[in-house]
Amino acid sequence: MKILQKLLAGCLLATVTFSALPAAEPLTLVQAAPVKEQALPLGEPTLGETRNKKEIAPGLAHISIDRGYSSETDVFIIDVAFYKTREEADEVKNELNAQGYESRVKKISERPPGDPEQGPLGYLVRVGSFQSESDANKLRDDLKKMGYEKARVVFSAEDGGKTTGPWVVNILEIDPEKFTGKIIPELGTGIVPGKEKLTALTVRTGALAAINGGYFVVGPSDGTEGDLAGVSMIGGKLISEAVNGRTSLVLTGKRARIASVETQLTVKASDGAKRELDGLNRKPGLIRGCGGIGDTFDFPKHDFTCTDSGELIQFTSVFGSNTEPGDGLEVVLNSAGKVTEVRNSRGGPIPSEGSVLAGTGDVSEWLLAHGKKGTKIKVNTKILADEQPLNGQKTGIVNGGPRLLRDGKEDITAVSEGFHWSDNPEFYYRFGERRNPRTLAGVTEDGKILLVTVDGRQPHYSVGASFKESARIMKALGAVDAVNLDGGGSTAMTIGSDIVNRPSDPAGERAIGDAIIVLP
Repeated sequence: MKILQKLLAGCLLATVTFSALPAAEPLTLVQAAPVKEQALPLGEPTLGETRNKKEIAPGLAHISIDRGYSSETDVFIIDVAFYKTREEADEVKNELNAQGYESRVKKISERPPGDPEQGPLGYLVRVGSFQSESDANKLRDDLKKMGYEKARVVFSAEDGGKTTGPWVVNILEIDPEKFTGKIIPELGTGIVPGKEKLTALTVRTGALAAINGGYFVVGPSDGTEGDLAGVSMIGGKLISEAVNGRTSLVLTGKRARIASVETQLTVKASDGAKRELDGLNRKPGLIRGCGGIGDTFDFPKHDFTCTDSGELIQFTSVFGSNTEPGDGLEVVLNSAGKVTEVRNSRGGPIPSEGSVLAGTGDVSEWLLAHGKKGTKIKVNTKILADEQPLNGQKTGIVNGGPRLLRDGKEDITAVSEGFHWSDNPEFYYRFGERRNPRTLAGVTEDGKILLVTVDGRQPHYSVGASFKESARIMKALGAVDAVNLDGGGSTAMTIGSDIVNRPSDPAGERAIGDAIIVLP
């Protein structure tokens, strides 16, 4: 019995087992269940699948699904390098063969959905086939010493092709008609800087259950550590600007929707001068994910940090006690927008009822000219969801991307949302086509909210999911609209103080920037 099944022992309300059935009779599989449930479309239809379901509170259920099995044919392989052209790949293959290695070239045919370019995505040079990961690691290390610095060990079942799995999937299902609590975003540590493990966050907030949320800045070289790398809104207050056009999860009361979100931020001084506000509550000059308002990199680029030497950033009390330190200028505003102080450097206190505007580079000159003490600066914030103004004091937004489902149909917006780098097609192959741990959110036709984790990067336990598999998982669970949230080592789900999935980082659970919590 798997670990998650043991955790649920004694409190199961329903157990559904999908045993191996002939591929020609998939409808029998669904009809045999005591509730209308569709087997996950992962691997062959004949794979076994077991579901356990328990009620956490009225209208809130936890479902765990184990599907498939580990095959003896699954092996560890060394990916030596990825190339755009066959000629480049063949050249490296010949080099390796001349040195006594039996290398091969794998063509990656599938391009991301919506990619206007034609032809193969690229070519992968591979070496070796090992049952033991440690043996594969030794060969990888040897190859790196020989100058093949990009060599890495991969598990064959995590490729985007055929596999028997296994897969471990956990779902929080929330019925807004029956659930009397709240579903809201929550920052790690309660403020923007810093990160917090989901288990600690759950205990701190008294949540019934929770999953990790959106993308965030992992380390200081990419900006403010813990800052959300995209839009964040809590209780109707905008915390972080959007990576414009990215799909996000919008929560209002006990309802949810999946929408493309854009923020439009401007400032207007009392002398009539106007300019864009580049961002909120982050280190000026470093834009994680790019694609924001005011910066010169208006197209999203996931897991990439764009730079801008001249920015105007607003800090509010949600950032903590002080702004980010550094060169530039700061103007302190009271709650009415009146300038109460001008500072010749950054890193000063943030008023509890006002804010601080920090300028760097040439923006410092604009701020000095139009933000004199005693004058006023008005900050204007406009939020669009699917190109329509978004209002509501109780609204929460968790950033994500790409979209997976729209109106019940697969719609993976990887190209437009920056998950494909045209200058480096390997990025999409690793991030979208290969199987990885995933955190997903969706909404069913009748308004139920689905918060889902798929464990991955754990050979013989759970292989993860590609973008396409993630979309199909959500559709099989009943979602009509769905979005991919932050995954990888961040993927985590808690029920009470217990973590119910198995995070993929070797060190265990990862500290995260925000979460979606379910409160009583």
